[in-house]
Amino acid sequence: MILIADSGSTKTQWALIENDSVVRDFSGHGINPLMFTDGMLSDMLAADLRDVRLGDRDSVFFYGAGCIPSQCPRVAYVLQRVTGAGSVEVNSDMLGAARALCGDSQGIVCILGTGSNSCFYNGREIEANTPPLGYVLGDEGSGARLGIALVNGILKGRFPEHLRKAFKDETGLDKDEVIRRVYREPEANRFLASLTYFISSHIAEPVIDNMVTDEYVRFFRNNVMHSYPAGLELNFVGSLAEVFAPQLVKAARECGLTTGRTVRRPLPLLAEYHIRHNKQNHL
Repeated sequence: MILIADSGSTKTQWALIENDSVVRDFSGHGINPLMFTDGMLSDMLAADLRDVRLGDRDSVFFYGAGCIPSQCPRVAYVLQRVTGAGSVEVNSDMLGAARALCGDSQGIVCILGTGSNSCFYNGREIEANTPPLGYVLGDEGSGARLGIALVNGILKGRFPEHLRKAFKDETGLDKDEVIRRVYREPEANRFLASLTYFISSHIAEPVIDNMVTDEYVRFFRNNVMHSYPAGLELNFVGSLAEVFAPQLVKAARECGLTTGRTVRRPLPLLAEYHIRHNKQNHL
């Protein structure tokens, strides 16, 4: 059997493969190793996988946010203890997105969610990665940065009156509350990213459409155009990439770039990738 995980800070998606087909998929805790001790990781994984029994001939492939090289061995150790699998491989969510979208071919891969990230994948490994730097210093194209652009336009009065009224009516937020949530509460990035619901519901407004398109132009210019080989298709993963696909395509065209695949979740394609490689390994 093969157990695959696509993990973020808020949720992990699991898929269990047996006889080259997915026999079960389910959700569990968000598992970011930068946020938890080994004991906490063990407890959460044990709860998520209490009905999964693996043996020394089985494999686990875990792709996660926060799985930087220094953290991968400890996550692998905990996973091996919890599952009993004979083989455990832990990698970044960026490599998971690249394997899902590009398989064994080279390409540029972008993650667009609460944060943003991108890489050049050579068909085997990530060869180049522009550091995203977080929503204060970077994360262009992310939900947090879109939230910042929206709040800026609303609170500084640049957006039309009917949009400013709609924002107050639909979110219940005023200037003081926004400032409190951003500067005095934890996880300001998630709060700002939550405002993409308002953005998506008003995307037909030209000022909102242009705001989103401009943010993706910034993403391409700051993270992609100077960093990766020219001429390759750009592939995207994440809920925002799906919701704002027309604006992504428009921004890419403005920058002279070509778009490829866009998926909300990488797990189904990751399952296909590992099924294919498992067959190849047993030929």
